[in-house]
This record gives sequence, C-alpha cells and structure tokens, in this order.
Amino acid sequence: MVKHEGGLESGRVRQLWHLLEPLHAVLYYAPEVFEEASALGYATAERWPSYFPYRAAPLGAVGAERVASAFYSFSPRMVAEYIDPAWKIAGPEALLSARVRGIDRAYRAIFGDRTDSPELAEAAALARRAAEAAGSEGRPLAAANAALDWPEAPHLQLWHAATLLREHRGDGHIAALLVAGLDPVESLVSFAAIGAASVERFESRGWSPEEWAAAHSRLTARGLVDAAGTATDAGRELRRTVEEHTDRLAAAPWQALTLEEVDRLVELLGEFWVAVLSSGLLPSETTLGIGKV
Repeated sequence: MVKHEGGLESGRVRQLWHLLEPLHAVLYYAPEVFEEASALGYATAERWPSYFPYRAAPLGAVGAERVASAFYSFSPRMVAEYIDPAWKIAGPEALLSARVRGIDRAYRAIFGDRTDSPELAEAAALARRAAEAAGSEGRPLAAANAALDWPEAPHLQLWHAATLLREHRGDGHIAALLVAGLDPVESLVSFAAIGAASVERFESRGWSPEEWAAAHSRLTARGLVDAAGTATDAGRELRRTVEEHTDRLAAAPWQALTLEEVDRLVELLGEFWVAVLSSGLLPSETTLGIGKV
C-alpha cells in the first residue's frame, strides 16, 4: 500500500473519503433540503435544479462557464441549463443559508438523538482540524468553501468539514485527470470502462451519444478502451494511476491529525456513515465509483 505524508496509507486516505462523502452528499437528496430549495423557488421534481446552485453557491453568482470548469465532468450545456436561471431565483447567500438549514433538519432526521452526542462532536472536531489544514491553492471549490464561516453546532461543523474535504479531494482529482490527459467526457468514458458505474449512470452528466462516442473513439485510438467500451490493461493502469494521484493530493489535510486520531475518526464516523446509507436517501450506484475504486 502506498504511503503518503505523515505515514498515512493511500487506502486510509481513500477510506476517509468513502466515509465522509455520504455525509456531504445527503445535501443533494434529503427531502428536508429539497423543501428549503422549494421555499426559495427552485423546482424539486428532480435534483438538478437545486444541485447546481447549492454546490456552486460558495463560488458566488458566477456564470455557467466557471461552474462547468469547476465541476468538470458535467456537459457545459447541462450546467448552463440550470445555472443560467439559478441566480435569478435566489442569490448565493440565500442558498448557503438554505443548505445549512436543510442539513440541520436532515441530520436530525437521520441521526435522531445521536445528532447531539459527544461522539458526533468528537468526530466533528477531528474532521474540522483536517479540513482547516486543507490547502486551497489551485482548488477553486475547496477555496470557496474554506472562505465560509464555520457553523456553531457540532453536527453542522461535521457536514462543513466533510464538504470542504470532499471538494478538496475533487479539485485534486481534476488535476489528476488533466495530468492523465483525460478531458471531461473522456474521464467518464474511461471510468465506465473499468466498471466504476454503468454507462447509463454516467449519462446523468448530460453528454450526448455523439459526444460519448467521439470520446470513446479518442480513447480507443490511445489504446485505453476496446471497441466494446471495456478498459484495456493500459486503460486500467491509467485509471489506477489517476486514483493514486488523487489519494496523494488528498493526503495533506490528514497530517493535522496523528495516526491514532485518524483511526479514532474512522471509528467514530462508522455509525453515522451507516445511518446515512441506511436512510435510503442516496442512490445505490453513483458516478464517483465508491466501493469500486
């Protein structure tokens, strides 16, 4: 197992992401958060009308081009469809307040009495220390979230820490994709090729069949996927390198904790991770490849 800064193994870095990601992602699926979005005037029959402004709000009222750049894997057309009208419905400050209210309600619904437990407060304190140590140079989404004020309640601090750390990792993942020479749609085609998720799941990113086919052709010419869309040995090796590079870039925040504290955080997060997954709010298959990489 590859070791990174502070002696932390890459597998541990990735495990922390696996544990924290659902704690962040519930923002985009919890009914309480949809209700807050609806109160602002966003459509909630599907998640995208609120997903894009909720996630982009820390950046300010920026245009679709900047959001597409920061999110990377979404079709610019899809980003524009939802971002162009987003700031006319509500401004970033209103969305930032709404997402905190929504997460407060969602966590209380999911965790019950454990929301105010000493174990959650301890996990929040450890995660916050790591999040505050996360560098934001060259990481637009991490920097934008790091500039926000920290909530006072421990459960909201846990969510904010999870959000900052996942966006820090995500920014680094984009850097790893760029180094690997994978453009936004190629990154999805190559990920589908190793079985990270189904092609149908990746279609949620808004690319046309023609754009997907063109990316497939480019990757085939590079010897990374075969005619059926399955990764070759070279394609699997490239994706392995991308994930290891991502782990390496995501390791620095965890230097703020001792190895014993990292182990303690993993132990503490377990019950809350299980509670979120057991809520049934999150999809069983995502485009992130959690559990597959």
